[in-house]
Amino acid sequence: MPPPPLIPIFLLLLITTAAVSTAATTQDSDLESDCTNKWIHIRHLPPEFNLDLLKNCSEYPVFDNFCPYIPNHGLGHRTHNSSHSWYRTDPFMLELIFHRRILEYPCLTPDPILADAVYLPYYAGIDSLKYLFGPEVNSSFLHGLDLYQHLTNSENTPSIWDRNHGHDHFLVMARPAWDFSQPVSNDPPVFGTSFLELPEFFNVTALTFEARAYPWQEQAIPYPTSFHPPNLAFLDSWMNRVRRSRRSTLMVFAGGGGISANPNVRRSIRLECENITNSVSANETGYSNLCEFVDCSNGVCEHDPIRFMKPMLQSSFCLQPPGDTPTRRSTFDGMLAGCVPVFFEELSARRQYTWHLPEEEYGEFSVFVAKEDVVGKGVKILDVLMNISRAEIRRKREKVLEMLPRIMYRKHGSSLGLRSKKDAFDIAIEGTLQRIKSRTQQFAALRK
Repeated sequence: MPPPPLIPIFLLLLITTAAVSTAATTQDSDLESDCTNKWIHIRHLPPEFNLDLLKNCSEYPVFDNFCPYIPNHGLGHRTHNSSHSWYRTDPFMLELIFHRRILEYPCLTPDPILADAVYLPYYAGIDSLKYLFGPEVNSSFLHGLDLYQHLTNSENTPSIWDRNHGHDHFLVMARPAWDFSQPVSNDPPVFGTSFLELPEFFNVTALTFEARAYPWQEQAIPYPTSFHPPNLAFLDSWMNRVRRSRRSTLMVFAGGGGISANPNVRRSIRLECENITNSVSANETGYSNLCEFVDCSNGVCEHDPIRFMKPMLQSSFCLQPPGDTPTRRSTFDGMLAGCVPVFFEELSARRQYTWHLPEEEYGEFSVFVAKEDVVGKGVKILDVLMNISRAEIRRKREKVLEMLPRIMYRKHGSSLGLRSKKDAFDIAIEGTLQRIKSRTQQFAALRK
């Protein structure tokens, strides 16, 4: 499939940016008061750092042809023609989604001196593909150096960077931080680039899908799901459907893996799910089905939400075991369906999404079963979940629904009513501003 036409997208971004920038300079004193400590400047970058990268969308077959997921500013095509809220969204397109959404942010300023934070519209994850899957796989230590040279070049107002040595800059990197954490000295290189290992970017705040165990630069933000409502009515309609949904299945696992002979938590889940009917009669529990396995091997579920959303809507609990990395998009798909998440390690969510899912509230909306207990000590997930009362399950589900707006990315251009509810983008911006404020204050104190 050829890449989609980029000129209309580029023109729209230019027009929108100009309009927003003009509006930001003419706001009244009320807005200036509302925007105190919230001003953001969008750093101008040449298209080689963002839009031009989309032209190569079909050139990485080992990764995927991501051309179909670019339309609608990264939301992808609608799941069907009559859909208003559901899209075939690829999570790796979050850089596009974020770029489009920030153009609607009410506290933009064209003056970097007035800005509390500086956004870099660099599609870092997409640019990394040439190092991860393309011709520059042996040069992955170079990832980001051309961006740094641009930011500090004497012709490109280096004072914007120099003012705080990058402490006030932030960007979105739509991959796990591990993919950008290859030591610069690795020879031969292993999978990943060295962007987050470059001293030049130690001070930048990076918003990623998954942070490392001891992060300094990055903060994890939710994976985008396929749900992007344009107004409050569609959000309320979906939440009402979730509340009314009959939960006839106790637990569901939507994913792949677990087929090897080596002990791991996914294998334990599949074996328990296959054998569960031999130990307990479903009729004795009030459920018509105790465990459902939705096979999402080979990426068959990634852009087809109907495959997993219906089973999740019918289940009380969604099992979220780690895979190649601790986090999963499925965590947010399940919560969107009002399905109580069951985690098996702390790095899967609790120590990741601290802005969006406060650590102290995990007991109110989730269940934790240590993977070591499941794999090595014979703990049965069924036994743990069956010991939770129906009333407690309802309370947890209601808490999940309360948090639902915080983990979704509403559609760009959404209604004012829906904008009154903070979504994943809004919370990411709030957290970034607070983090940058703290960092720049520390930096200023050190310079005194």
